[in-house]
Amino acid sequence: MAEAAMKIVGKNGMMDKIKVINKHSTAVKVGPGADMEEKANVLITELFDSELIGEGALPSYEHAHKFLMEADCEAVPYRAIVYAQLVESPSLWKLHQLLPNILLPPADMSTCSGAASVLDIQLGRISVDDFVQLSPIIPMFSFEFSKLESSSPASCTRVVPCLHPGLTHCVFSWWDLQMDPEGKIVCSTAPRWACKKPEDAKWRDHWMQCLYFLPEAVSISLGDDLELTASHDSYTVWYSVNNGSSNAALMPTRQRPICSCLAHLLWNRARLGELNDVARTNLYEQALQKVIRRGDVCLSVGDGSLLPVMAAAKSFSKVFSVEISSMSQQVIKKVLQANDLTDSVEIINKRPEDISSDDLQGKKVSVLIAEPFFTTSLLPWHNVYFWYARSALDPLLRSDARILPHSATLHLMAVEFQDLWKIRAPVGECEGFDVSVMDEMIQASMEFREFDEIETHPLWEYHCMALSMEATALTLDFSCPLPDQPIENSGTLSLVRPGICHGLAVWMDFHLVDEIIYSTGLDGLPSVTGTCNWNRNCKQGVRFFRDFSRSEVQPSSDQVAYSITFCPKSGDVQLKCNINKID
Repeated sequence: MAEAAMKIVGKNGMMDKIKVINKHSTAVKVGPGADMEEKANVLITELFDSELIGEGALPSYEHAHKFLMEADCEAVPYRAIVYAQLVESPSLWKLHQLLPNILLPPADMSTCSGAASVLDIQLGRISVDDFVQLSPIIPMFSFEFSKLESSSPASCTRVVPCLHPGLTHCVFSWWDLQMDPEGKIVCSTAPRWACKKPEDAKWRDHWMQCLYFLPEAVSISLGDDLELTASHDSYTVWYSVNNGSSNAALMPTRQRPICSCLAHLLWNRARLGELNDVARTNLYEQALQKVIRRGDVCLSVGDGSLLPVMAAAKSFSKVFSVEISSMSQQVIKKVLQANDLTDSVEIINKRPEDISSDDLQGKKVSVLIAEPFFTTSLLPWHNVYFWYARSALDPLLRSDARILPHSATLHLMAVEFQDLWKIRAPVGECEGFDVSVMDEMIQASMEFREFDEIETHPLWEYHCMALSMEATALTLDFSCPLPDQPIENSGTLSLVRPGICHGLAVWMDFHLVDEIIYSTGLDGLPSVTGTCNWNRNCKQGVRFFRDFSRSEVQPSSDQVAYSITFCPKSGDVQLKCNINKID
């Protein structure tokens, strides 16, 4: 980075004005012959993340004012203000607590304060119908960057009126940077619906908004005076609320929330959302009813999966569950106990390839089930690890064993993004500075390999338009063991509307039984204008094209060609694609 910075300085003819110091600021020395000959009187920084302080801005500022800056220095930005709003949102609360559905959650999971980490999220993509504003938007913290401030832990309490009765689920938060002392030049991360003018909202992916779950959802009434407390250490912010008008109030805590039930450590927010998805649960319940019969020997392969618990609750079969992680074993045992199913599921703490007939009490497996879900999965096809487990278990399966899911399909669709494409676009010139050196460095890195790779994004957070119909690019048949040879396919995507084809969206569908399918991608067909609704609890893959300037397409003259390969030896999927003219 320092090398690139020096090249940019040179290219812009400022070598005599700018000195690049390749050190962390806390290692910089001041004095004759040192890194800086004298202390500076202007401090210009960009040390911020979505939470403002998560990259260590506070201790870095504190050190700079103590050792690098004059007492009467100016700072750009001059001030930061952190805003907060208390909201009720049952849909977002599903990302925080395991809720009763077919199964009952253990008591300690329902009362656990959960994970302390912030959830970075594009609040502008959440419909205003999905939450209720319980309080006005209020400033919580203000940091003055032109003077020395302590980075020690601190708390701030504001009294806010309750605008609407409801449950205290979470706090939305964002910040403004006032670049000048008068506050005339402001950089804001406020979501669109919180801006005075919607056009003032700027799309960013490096700075999003923050969602903080409160330790407990408690009922509040219109007119209550609420004490909203924000606390922070050097890197993290957390919130608590106290109903000041009632003695039977929420008790405010200034301690950082810590998960004590293990569930929040095992399951991330998206996974909790998936487990709380009623429609998804119903699909699996219907599928289980179709494949499990009285007297079956059922084996589940998962990673903190509730599927074997559901199977035990809905059948009279013997259920075995493969759980390798000690943490997942503890969590699943709690769920079994809460549902009086402790004796109905036997947990096997072995990898699939190490399981023997003795582990199954000498019985052959008649039903093999999985969601499939594994915590190490990043890309859409990583959960196909189930196929590897199924192949390792093949000697233990009956010849007529039923497999759930029986297959999976990988899907492709050409898309145009409203904003996400910007993360791959060159900068060129910024505020009169030619930063093409940086563009070239990134381009060279991507040319090496990255352009051919698929990256993951929660596509519901990014507006996109379908330019083609979806296509089934690969079919993986779990009823048979994993093949030795690669599975290959090629084809074209027929375009249905014009646009700039930034890339292909990639996702998996799991075919549970017959016509019951769980999709990790599209949630229904695109609208007549191409607007897409995506599964909010899964990340989808994106394969970007290299040159967006050549990606404008017309259905009458263009098509997207692809070739795809699944390699059983590595588990990798290789996808090649390009835009061709129709002959």
